[in-house]
Amino acid sequence: MLINFTVGNFRSFKEKRTLSLEAANIKEFSDSVIITPNKLSLLPIAALYGANSSGKSNFIKAIGVFTDLLRRSNSMSSTDDINVVPFLLSDAVDPNASPSYFEIEVVTPSNNYYRYGFEANKKAIVSEWLYKISGSKEVCLFVRENDSIGVTKTFPEGKGLEERTRNNALFLSVCDSFNGVVAKELVYEICRSIVTSAVDHERIYKELEPLVHQDPKIYAEVIKDTNKVLHNMDLGFSRYEIPKDPELAKIIKAYTFHNMYNNQGEIIGETRLLMKQDESEGTNKLFDIITMILAYLGGGGLLVIDELDCKLHPILTAYIIQMFKNPKLNTGHGQLIFATHDSNLLSAKCLRRDEVWFVEKDKQEASDLYSLVEFKDAEGNKVRNDRSFEKDYIKGRYGAIPYVNYNW
Repeated sequence: MLINFTVGNFRSFKEKRTLSLEAANIKEFSDSVIITPNKLSLLPIAALYGANSSGKSNFIKAIGVFTDLLRRSNSMSSTDDINVVPFLLSDAVDPNASPSYFEIEVVTPSNNYYRYGFEANKKAIVSEWLYKISGSKEVCLFVRENDSIGVTKTFPEGKGLEERTRNNALFLSVCDSFNGVVAKELVYEICRSIVTSAVDHERIYKELEPLVHQDPKIYAEVIKDTNKVLHNMDLGFSRYEIPKDPELAKIIKAYTFHNMYNNQGEIIGETRLLMKQDESEGTNKLFDIITMILAYLGGGGLLVIDELDCKLHPILTAYIIQMFKNPKLNTGHGQLIFATHDSNLLSAKCLRRDEVWFVEKDKQEASDLYSLVEFKDAEGNKVRNDRSFEKDYIKGRYGAIPYVNYNW
C-alpha cells in the first residue's frame, strides 16, 4: 500500500512535493482508515482538486512515469531515452542535465516498509536509493550515485549486479530480473499500480478484457460482481453479458438486457441491446472502469485515475468513493487517487479533510500541492470539520481555483 509519493523538478512541479496517504489524527470516517499490522494508519482515498492547468494531471503523470520506468527499465536499450521532463520555466534549469526526482514509501503485503527513489534525466539514472524502515530506524540496502552503486550487507541479492546495470536502467529493476527476493517484493507492490485517464475509458476495458476471458472462474465472478454494482447504480438495464467470443466482444463490448412492458406497465419479458451502440457514454464509461475498480477492491493495489468524474453524475462518483471507504467492500485494501473538478463531493461529506488535496500554481507557474487538513488561513487557523468545504472552495478560501477575468 502507498504511504507517500514525492516528485520534484518534473513538468510543472519545480520543488519537491509529497502526497501522503497517512491518516491524520482526525475523527471523521475513522472506520474507513486502513490499519496495517505494524500500526500504520493509511487512507484509501486521495482526491486532487485544482484549476485547469494547475498540475493535477502532471502529478498523476509523475506516478505513471515512476511505475512505467520500474516496469520496463530492464528491457530498454542503452540508447533509449528516459521519459522525464523537468520544470522548464526557470533559467536555472538545464533540461538536458537537471534530473527529475521521484520517491515512494510503501508497505508490502508481507508488512515490510520500504522507501525507494531515484533521480533521472533523459539519458541516465543520476541517483537511486533503497531503505527498509522498521519503527523509527532506516536500514540502507543500496545507494547509487551516477556510475557508482554501493550495496550493503543487508541486500546480498544486489551483489555482482552493479556492473550489469546500464546508465539508463534502474538497479532495482535489474535485481528484480535476477529474482532478488526484496526486489521482487517491492517491484510487485509498486507495479500493482495502474495509472490511467477516465476520459479514455475504452482503453481501460481493452486492457482488462483478456483477464475476463482467460479463466471461466474469473469470468463468472466478474459478471456476478459487476452486474450487482451496475444494478445498484440504476443504469436502466437489469443485467449484462459479455459475448464469449473475444472478437465479438471487441466490437459490441457487451449485451445489456432491459425489461419490456405492456400497456399496463407490467413486465412481460426482456430485450437485448448492445452496450457500445445503444447505451449512453456515461454508462459505457462505468462499464469500462467498474471491473478494474472491483479488482482493486478485492485484490488491493493503487489505482490512479485522471478525470474520474468525466461523464459521471456526482452521485455515482460519490458511490465509487464510498466503495473504497467501505471495509466490507474494500477487503483487499485497495487505494484510489483521482483528479476531479466535482466540488459536490466536498459538500457530500464523503471525504476526510486529509483525503482532499489541492494543486495550485504560483506566480512563476510552479505547482504546489497541499491538503485540506494542513491548510491554514491568514490568521493561522486550520480548517474545522464543520466548515462548508464546497462553499469555501468555490469562494477561493483554499486557493486552487481559476481566477477568471470578466473584464471583456
